[in-house]
Amino acid sequence: MSVTVTKADGTQEPFKVGKLRSSLKRAGATNTEITTIITHIEGILHDGIRTQEIYRLAFELLRESDAPIRARYSLRRALFGLGPTGFPFEDFLARLFAREGYQTKTRVNLQGRCVEHELDVAAYKDDDSFVAEAKFHSRPGIKSDLQVVMYSFARLHDLAETKICADDICGIKHLMVVTNTKFTTTAEQYAACAGIELLSWDHPKHNNLHDRIQRAGLYPVTVLQSLSNSHKRTLLSRDIITCGDLLERPRALRHLHISKQKTERVLDEARRLTQEGL
Repeated sequence: MSVTVTKADGTQEPFKVGKLRSSLKRAGATNTEITTIITHIEGILHDGIRTQEIYRLAFELLRESDAPIRARYSLRRALFGLGPTGFPFEDFLARLFAREGYQTKTRVNLQGRCVEHELDVAAYKDDDSFVAEAKFHSRPGIKSDLQVVMYSFARLHDLAETKICADDICGIKHLMVVTNTKFTTTAEQYAACAGIELLSWDHPKHNNLHDRIQRAGLYPVTVLQSLSNSHKRTLLSRDIITCGDLLERPRALRHLHISKQKTERVLDEARRLTQEGL
């Protein structure tokens, strides 16, 4: 019998066990752990169950797993911690694009043909250059809509003759809109027609935000299981955005007033996550 689940945005869809299995496998859970978790969750399924409830239960059942496994499984939720201003999310994207080979700038003012624009991220390398609008949301269920994409298209049109830097390679070739949640269907349709690149947790189907983060091994500090939310906010306020930043500036942990043993545990977790992308 098919069971319907309620997503964060209130819409419903049939429960897909393959989707749960895939997310656990990507996190690094063992086959035994995956089988145990799926069996447990199938036993409590009921029509209308919220996807957040399924996530919380699966995460709780992973409590005996390695911290990096729990961290990878919680990645989507960790992105919501890159707020409340959204600036840490912009900085995280800049670091992600830099890992992919781009030179990057954040919060850049560029003069268009008609008006000046503040762009969240600008990125360029020998064969590509683009600007990106970052649409951060602090909770799931909020989607970036058609208006956001249309506004971005108008910006791209006004910036058509503008360069990110003085070099010939720095003409703006395209504009990307990035969100930590999802886009509406009409936003995706308009972007495909207008030539605007969209990047979200699960869009496009391949090479989406989740795929790119895991491939780069570039995890935000908000994913660390050995730190409290207040500790994470303190690190973000000091421009410690990724686990790599923390490993480069471990003295930042002194501001958390934690024990030497916990400091070593935090750094070990960050190191194990970061090494995936090396």
